[in-house]
Amino acid sequence: MDERSGPAEAEHPGAAKELVESETAPLVRPMGDFHDSSQEWRRLFSELFGTFLLVLVAAGGPMLGQVFPDMVGTAAAVAAPGLMVLAIILFMGEVSGAHLNPAVTIAFSLRGDFPWRRVPGYIVVQLAGATLAAWFLQAVVQVSATHGGNHPAAGYSAGDAFAMEVVLTLGLVSVILGTASGAQNLGGIAAVGVGAYIALAGLWGNPISGASMNPARTFGPAAVGADFSSYWVYVAGPLVGAALAVGIAFVLRGRGGSRSASTAAQGELSPDAERPHQR
Repeated sequence: MDERSGPAEAEHPGAAKELVESETAPLVRPMGDFHDSSQEWRRLFSELFGTFLLVLVAAGGPMLGQVFPDMVGTAAAVAAPGLMVLAIILFMGEVSGAHLNPAVTIAFSLRGDFPWRRVPGYIVVQLAGATLAAWFLQAVVQVSATHGGNHPAAGYSAGDAFAMEVVLTLGLVSVILGTASGAQNLGGIAAVGVGAYIALAGLWGNPISGASMNPARTFGPAAVGADFSSYWVYVAGPLVGAALAVGIAFVLRGRGGSRSASTAAQGELSPDAERPHQR
């Protein structure tokens, strides 16, 4: 250490203070922004836009398949949502956490990583984004949005589809909570895990229930097409699966609410995310 640094700092305490403030400002300012409720609109817009993009491809594949049956294969249609989720997490996951799914939002809150007071706003904009996407597709593709919805397959009961949605969502939320945990915080690589799971789940689960795993994804086409038959399957199934995943996360890793998990759930407008269980 330079022996002259001590006297210099003693002679210029103001300069040293300014240096410290300039170095810490990029950290302190985002912390303030995160707790500033005026920033919530950014997170809500992120969820609306992200869910819009997700439903655009998730419902758009089967709807376009009605018009171009030889151009949109089943494998492409079910893999597309996974790729879209991967992209969304990478490009704006730091803003809102990129939930895009009411079941994921509720799971993060049950886990203690996301404040319950922010859940209603997230769910409302997720449903709105899904509805806007379905409306856009119906207007442009010119086929009913019901073709982009989810329904139990012919020969299978609503109970069969419900069981499938429970199991598929259990896996999805387990992957999301696991990659967001303090022990396995993978950063951007988590997007690959989540996107890959959605694609794989769709490849084998799609024929029976449509592999929705997301009440908002099913809500959009149902609302625009005015067809809510069996919609309960795509609300109850994902919510039950998400709750089971939270229980499994507790068994595997104990309590939630760690800094890394809370940051993953809430976004990184602040590097020191609010921990719901401390409030």
